Amino acid sequence: MPSRPLTLSRSRPLSRPLTSLVAVLVLGVAAAGCGGDGEAEGSQPPVPSHAPLAGNVFPSPTTTGVRPGTPLKQVGETTVENDGAVVENLEVHGRLNIKADNVTVRNVRVIGAGDWSIIQAKGASDAVIEDCEISGDGVTKAQWGVLNQGGYITVRRVNIHTVSNAIGTDHGLIEDSYIHDFKEFPGDHVTGPQSNGSPEKGLSLTIRYNTILNQLAQTSAISLYQDFSRAHDVLIEHNLLGGGGYTVYGGDGKFGATTDIRIVDNVFTRRLFPKGGYWGPLSYFDAKGKGNRFEGNVWEGTGEPVAP
Repeated sequence: MPSRPLTLSRSRPLSRPLTSLVAVLVLGVAAAGCGGDGEAEGSQPPVPSHAPLAGNVFPSPTTTGVRPGTPLKQVGETTVENDGAVVENLEVHGRLNIKADNVTVRNVRVIGAGDWSIIQAKGASDAVIEDCEISGDGVTKAQWGVLNQGGYITVRRVNIHTVSNAIGTDHGLIEDSYIHDFKEFPGDHVTGPQSNGSPEKGLSLTIRYNTILNQLAQTSAISLYQDFSRAHDVLIEHNLLGGGGYTVYGGDGKFGATTDIRIVDNVFTRRLFPKGGYWGPLSYFDAKGKGNRFEGNVWEGTGEPVAP
């Protein structure tokens, strides 16, 4: 591994286009076991990644992450500073820092350490992270797989594992990704996608068509919190969800009533815990909030409705 960081100061064109993949995982595939203590482009046009998933199929290791057979150049900590840069075909050991607008990270493996593996820094916007594998090494703590402190972000067909928290953002799009096998260090609250408050004005957060399985008995597969501001305008739809203390935290909190929190048409699994999460499938959801919906959510295997 190089001894000094790599800085990308100009954009690079794609060496070849990538073909988008539609995620496919048969629902019966085995998942990881539980543990821990409880807490109260190619020659063909790409397939739209938001196409409905037919036959109850969800993202898996074979449909996410770096494209098989792609040679990756190994580098150290990498910082992207020019707008429109394309980062591809790398294996980054350390952090990948995005400090520019409209950056695309594609076909990259990041083995992070410290506070994050990938960050979109404050002041940057419109990063697209797709067809990547993001993890820690399992020994040194990697807190966040993807941390967004800037504007809109898209995370698509990404395999995230061996981190304490998968994705931290209050706005953006998370889709067609496989998030699993979390790593807990002392003092951690282990979550998949996590929002800590309000999206920026005019933005929203969408989490759709993902497999998110937290094998630990804490904290969640998806968490909406009010640590800094009121939670609103979130769509969670057509995901396979399981594990954590509660599988989903619904955003209720101290900054006011939640609005437009829509948790619809998801499949909750009991593979990890009999109640979906160690304690249950859902907590901190205000069913009376304006525009809030918990509808069409069913249990894997039986199709029975999940009660809010």
